Amino acid sequence: MQTAEIELKFPIHDLAGLQSRLPRLGFQLDTPRTFEQNTLYDTPSRTLRAVKQILRIRHYGDLWIVTHKRPADPAADGDPARSGDLVSSRDAASYSAAASYKVRIETETLLDDGPALAAIFHQLGFEPVFRYEKFRTEWSHATPTIDGPLFTNPALPAELPIGRHLVLDETPIGDYAELEGPPAWIDRTLARLGVDPATCLTDSYGSLFLAWKQRTGSPAENLTFDEIPTPAVLLPRFP
Repeated sequence: MQTAEIELKFPIHDLAGLQSRLPRLGFQLDTPRTFEQNTLYDTPSRTLRAVKQILRIRHYGDLWIVTHKRPADPAADGDPARSGDLVSSRDAASYSAAASYKVRIETETLLDDGPALAAIFHQLGFEPVFRYEKFRTEWSHATPTIDGPLFTNPALPAELPIGRHLVLDETPIGDYAELEGPPAWIDRTLARLGVDPATCLTDSYGSLFLAWKQRTGSPAENLTFDEIPTPAVLLPRFP
């Protein structure tokens, strides 16, 4: 499936406190706290990095997922109309140009055998270049509304349950939340949570890791719990 991913991160200083507020704000728990391992692949000459693309295999609980991400293309063709959860490449590029949100065109699918695909990547010249781990808790917020113009496809209903998501990530270098959804909803949710937009980030976890390494002088090469031991993060925080 291919989608336009529109998101923002912000650091969390009170994870339990934030999570306890979410049901009162209309969020529902989709996936309890689950361990997640991610491996990024590239060629030895970093061909994908040079064009700001990523190729990733994720092991999330019992699931294997392969994902490709690329920048939004302002010249891409497509239906210019959008709803809260259907965004054209052209619209996505306009959000990206505003630099307020992180916008990527994401294509991903479930796998039966992640290691088998990793072996195929190796034969094609793609090798692991970075690993990162976290404990992720997934929440969603759905309302029967539309953000944006009416659909141009008359076969679609006038209202759909629009998916909006908030995930809580416990990483070896700190806790972060990610809001993913229509820009207007992201802005409203930040306000309801009392989050200062100035604290929001569009950095990837790879970029956050490199900034952390520069600050701390850590020799770690990957954002993993074995290279950055943090026992407090490893302990279950919620019942």
